[in-house]
Amino acid sequence: MTRAFRTAAVIGAGTIGLSWATLFAAHGLTVRVSDPRPDLAEAVDEALTTYAPHLAARGLDVTGLADRVHLAADVTEAVRDADVVQENGPERVEFKKDLFATLAREAPAHALLLSSSSAIPSSAFTGELSDEDAARVLIGHPFNPPHLVPLVEVVPGIRTGEDAVLDAMDFYTSVGRTPVVERKEIPGFVGNRLQNALSREAAYLVQEGVVTPEDLDKVVINSLGLRWATVGPFLGAHLGGGPGGYRHLVEHIGTSMRQTGAGLGTPSQNTEQEEAQERLIEAVEKAYGSSTYPELTGTRDRRQLAVLAALDSADKEEN
Repeated sequence: MTRAFRTAAVIGAGTIGLSWATLFAAHGLTVRVSDPRPDLAEAVDEALTTYAPHLAARGLDVTGLADRVHLAADVTEAVRDADVVQENGPERVEFKKDLFATLAREAPAHALLLSSSSAIPSSAFTGELSDEDAARVLIGHPFNPPHLVPLVEVVPGIRTGEDAVLDAMDFYTSVGRTPVVERKEIPGFVGNRLQNALSREAAYLVQEGVVTPEDLDKVVINSLGLRWATVGPFLGAHLGGGPGGYRHLVEHIGTSMRQTGAGLGTPSQNTEQEEAQERLIEAVEKAYGSSTYPELTGTRDRRQLAVLAALDSADKEEN
């Protein structure tokens, strides 16, 4: 690591921010959390209580976790001594413009300024910053919940310095994440664009009466999800071509796959088709609405931990 990260500021204590705060503290950082929500203390306590067992299951020492997380009265107090700032505010360009102007002004000059933005590239909200300040701003987009899901999309802006990119890679690696640098800004980045493409077709298939929401989830869990958890789309396709690899796959079934792709549907989402969209919402609620949010997330997190443990075990056997 080219530099030490000892203190982190987490700006915004929603689901993502609280998960980040717990992860950073579990890796030994002093964390200062800022959010105007009136129940901030209760939210932080609940997150630490809920997430600590997850991190313990991943082999981290969570002793004294709460002692490393502090509530800040405001953004200025949170970032005053920060080595790294992780912003988790609303997905609104003007909000982020104002907030990052404050972060650049109040945080130490060496502090790395990261945004969890899930769709807005950093160049969209750093235009009014000085070159020096813009050089240390970039996207560090996680997947929910970031204390469990390893991926972080590291997306530099037009004026982000290469040192900041390297520092971000070092930082996220130091807290057990798997950072991937994306060298071209595009709305939604990579992960969400892939997710949205699959989600659009999933919604279309349910709306067309091809399959129910719960059965579509079974299809993904028991096929694509299982495969992609281990090899990803391109390696999966390469293996799908047998000994001839990806070339064989493209040359022999590429035409039929392209024909399938050309027939992908568009779910009803405009005002003229609100009834179809409402039926889709009701179908999903019928499938999963009888369970509470904590019940569903608890099941999700237990399964994700099991997958991560299995992958760890497989990697150890290979090495």
